[in-house]
Amino acid sequence: MLDYLRIRNLALIEDMELEFSPGMNVLTGETGAGKSFILKALGFLLGDRLSPEMVRAGADRAQVEALFLRNEEELVVRREISARTGRSRLYVNDGLKSRDTLREMRDDLITHTSQHAQQMLLRPAFQARLIDAAIARSPLPAERDVLCRALAKNRTEREVLRKKYADLAARRDLLEMQQAEIDKVSPEEGEEERLEELRVTIRNSAQASKNYAEAIALLHGENGHGLLEQLAKFEKLLNKCGDSDPSFTESAEAISALCRQIGSLSSKLRHPPRRLVEGADIERIEERLFALAQMKRKLRRTFPEILALRKEIAANLSFLDACALDLSRLSKEEKTLTAKLKKTLEALVPLRRDATREFVRLLEEELHTLGFSSELAVIPEYVPQEIQPGVHDETVRFLWAPNPGQPPQPLDRIASGGELSRFLLALVGMRHVPASTTYIFDEVDAGVGGLVLNNLAQKLKSLAGKHQILLITHWPQLAVHAEKHFFISKEVRNRLTYTLCVQLNATERRAELSRMAGGGAHGEAIARSLQE
Repeated sequence: MLDYLRIRNLALIEDMELEFSPGMNVLTGETGAGKSFILKALGFLLGDRLSPEMVRAGADRAQVEALFLRNEEELVVRREISARTGRSRLYVNDGLKSRDTLREMRDDLITHTSQHAQQMLLRPAFQARLIDAAIARSPLPAERDVLCRALAKNRTEREVLRKKYADLAARRDLLEMQQAEIDKVSPEEGEEERLEELRVTIRNSAQASKNYAEAIALLHGENGHGLLEQLAKFEKLLNKCGDSDPSFTESAEAISALCRQIGSLSSKLRHPPRRLVEGADIERIEERLFALAQMKRKLRRTFPEILALRKEIAANLSFLDACALDLSRLSKEEKTLTAKLKKTLEALVPLRRDATREFVRLLEEELHTLGFSSELAVIPEYVPQEIQPGVHDETVRFLWAPNPGQPPQPLDRIASGGELSRFLLALVGMRHVPASTTYIFDEVDAGVGGLVLNNLAQKLKSLAGKHQILLITHWPQLAVHAEKHFFISKEVRNRLTYTLCVQLNATERRAELSRMAGGGAHGEAIARSLQE
C-alpha cells in the first residue's frame, strides 16, 4: 500500500505531499491541472525514464519519495534526477540501488491501469499471457518453456558446429600442408632459443681455446726461445751482476719468483676447463637452426606462433574427425527433446482450452456486472503457432460480440474506449495480486456514462474493499466513494505557475462533487443525492 508520497520540483509541482489511506483515494480537478504529473512521478519512482526537462525551471533536481507498507514492513523509496546531466539516483531504505532493483517488486507495489494498458489489452500476445497466467499452477507451461529453450540451444549448437565444420573443411588441405611442414622439422618447445645459446657458447669456447694456445706459444716460443727461457737467461745475468753489485741480488730473486709463477701459469694453460674443449657439433647446430629458419619463412610465423599453430591444427583436424559424432549426438538429442515437447503440448493444449473456457465464463460474468448486455459473448480463438520446426502449439486471442446479432470480431475492431475501460477493469478483478498492491485507474471511466457508470462505481468500490485504489476521474458518481479526496489545481503567483494538491474536508468535498456534476443548484442536488 502507498502510504505517503512527496514530489519536489517536478514540472509545475514545487513541493507536494500526499498521505493516502486504504481503500479508494480519488484525485480530481480541471483538465490540465496537473493530475498526470502525479502519475509521472510515481512511474519515475518505480523505474520509468524521465526527461531532465521535467525538472522545474530554476531547480537543480527533481525528487520523488514514497513510503510503502508491505506485509507490515515499511519500504522507503526515493529517486531524483539532475536537471544538468539527466542522471538519476535511486535509494531504497536509504541505500543507493540500481534502477533494476524495483523491477521485480514493481507489480507488487503499483498496478497501473491506464489508456496505455488498454492498448496492451488489444495485443493478442498479451491476451495469450492472460491465459498462461490462469494455468500457472500447472507445471506444463514451465516444462514447455524449458524444452523450447533446450531445443533452441541445441539448434544453436548444431548451427555453430556446421558453420565451423564447413569453414575448416574448406581449409583442410592448407591445414594438412602446414602440419606436414611442421612435422618435417618437428620443432620442440624452447628449442630455437636453446640452440642459439649453445651456438654462442661453442663460438666462445673456440675463441678461448685459441687464446690459450697463443698464450702457451708466447711462454715457450719456437725452438725454445719463449718468454720463460728469456726470463731464465735474464735471471742468470742479474745474478752475475750481483757478484759485483749486491743491489742486483734482490732483483734477481724477484725474477726467479716470477719464473716460478709463470711456470705454474704454463701448466694451467696446458689444462683448460672441460667446458672449453667439449663443445657440441657446431655444424649440426647450424643445420638445425637453418631448418627452423626455413620453416618460419615458409609458414610466415614466429617460432612460438608455429608451436601454437601446431596445436591449433591438431585440434581443428581432430574436430573435423569428431564433428560427425557431435552432430549425430545433437540430432538424437533434438529428436528426444522434440518428442518430449510434443507430449507436453498434447497435455497442455486441452488444459489451456479448459482454462480458457473457465476464464471466459468468469470474464463474461464480470462484464455483465459492468453494464454489458447479458447476450455479450467473449469467444476465444485458437491460433496455430509453430514454436519449433515441426512442432506446433496454439495461442489464444479474444473475439467478442457485445451485442446480439453481431459476428465475433477482435477487440481492436469494435471496442470503444469505454468498452475497453470496463473490459480492463473486469480483468483487474480477476487477477491474483498481493493485497498490498495499489491500483491506479487513470480515467478508466472514459467513454462511460448513464447507468453503466453506476455499475463501474460499484465495481471500483468492491475492489477498493480488497486493495488500495488511486483513481483519477471527472465523474462525481465515482469520486463520491473515496475514503480520501484530493483536489488538484493550478495557480499563478508572481508570474510563476504552480500545481497544488489539497485534501478536501467534508464541506470542500461537497463543493467539488457539485462542480463535477455541473455546478449550480443542479450540481448541488446531484452531489447531495450521491452522498445520501
